Amino acid sequence: MERSAAPDLDVDPPAHREAQLPPETATQFILSFDVEEHYRVEAASGLTIAPALKEHYANRVAPVTRWLLDRLEERGIRATFFIVGMVARDDPTLVRAIHRAGHEVASHGWDHRRVLEMDRRSFREDLRRSTDTLEQAVGAAVVGYRAPTFSIVPRTAWALDVLAESGMLYDSSIYPVRHDRYGMPRAPRAPFLARGEEHAILEFPPAILRLGGINAPIGGGGYFRLLPLFLLEHALRQVRRDCRPPVAMLYFHPWEFDPEQPRLPLRRLSRFRTYVGIGRSRGRITALLARHEFTRAIDVARRLDRQRPLLPSFAPAT
Repeated sequence: MERSAAPDLDVDPPAHREAQLPPETATQFILSFDVEEHYRVEAASGLTIAPALKEHYANRVAPVTRWLLDRLEERGIRATFFIVGMVARDDPTLVRAIHRAGHEVASHGWDHRRVLEMDRRSFREDLRRSTDTLEQAVGAAVVGYRAPTFSIVPRTAWALDVLAESGMLYDSSIYPVRHDRYGMPRAPRAPFLARGEEHAILEFPPAILRLGGINAPIGGGGYFRLLPLFLLEHALRQVRRDCRPPVAMLYFHPWEFDPEQPRLPLRRLSRFRTYVGIGRSRGRITALLARHEFTRAIDVARRLDRQRPLLPSFAPAT
């Protein structure tokens, strides 16, 4: 059943309610993880993956995600986990463990299919299946969404209307960079209202680094594994100085912290993008967690939802 507005269901464990949010003007760094089996990465689209290898990758999701949960617990950090619906269907115990640890559970689509491959009807169904499965696993509302491969771009801006109509509180699918697979370089760097044809939804763009007037991607993924950490630190300082509201979204994938996993037979550029720096990623994330305080997307979204008239807006389709 489709929801007409963001649900009022409680998504917070009692110890982590909104009353503990920092002051309105405080800089906030959102920590997020996209939970999917490794063979679903966009670089592997078109490959034929043997069923046994798919199963092997699926079995590796829980151990590495639980390693991340342990690192977050050590620092008292709460994050947002954008989870593929099929992962929740096959391993609801893992999703419940994420939720019980105080983290937010959000949608990453049903099977990691890009929005570019769907129309309104199939996207609405994809969103419904994923959110229903996640909500059944944790017994709480799912109000956040991230499109696989950041695939809300100008020609799929209609998806913003579907998200708003389906009751999503926020989206995190628009990357304000120029890239061969995704991106809207003219989009704002800070949280904004993303306008579809009829509705608007709160948008959390991944963090970027401004270099010579150009938006350089740095918010996570291969950029985190490839580039020196001091560049990410510089980007976070830029957020404090230049962004209003001063909010940065970082994103990672559990498979990026699993250096022993089998390598997919990718082409040279895709292989570099996918596996560069994977051997040092655990040390890097541990260092990053020690340097900063992080929060969940839903906590920031609730605060900013009360300030919607003050936020900038952007219409991707134009």
